[in-house]
Amino acid sequence: MTEYKYIKNGETLKLDASACEGCGECVEVCPHGVFELSEGKAGIRDRELCMECGACARNCPASAIAVTTGVGCAAAIIIGKLTGSTPSCSCGSGSGKPCCG
Repeated sequence: MTEYKYIKNGETLKLDASACEGCGECVEVCPHGVFELSEGKAGIRDRELCMECGACARNCPASAIAVTTGVGCAAAIIIGKLTGSTPSCSCGSGSGKPCCG
């Protein structure tokens, strides 16, 4: 499976490891494998895989994860599809590449 990079440094994704209960819900629901469990705690495996969908935060029973949804590439792609326009977000700006390019 190809690992697409979405937002450089996953700008809004935050994990409070001290609040994590190690349930693994974030690992289970994340569509891009951003999280991993190690020694009974969640950790961020690769934050650039995050498309800021919010599934992890919504399903974390300990509220150890926070992410601002509706920003970045995922929103740009959805809006582009809905409006028939070319997706545009900050990750490609100035590079001559399309969104998430």
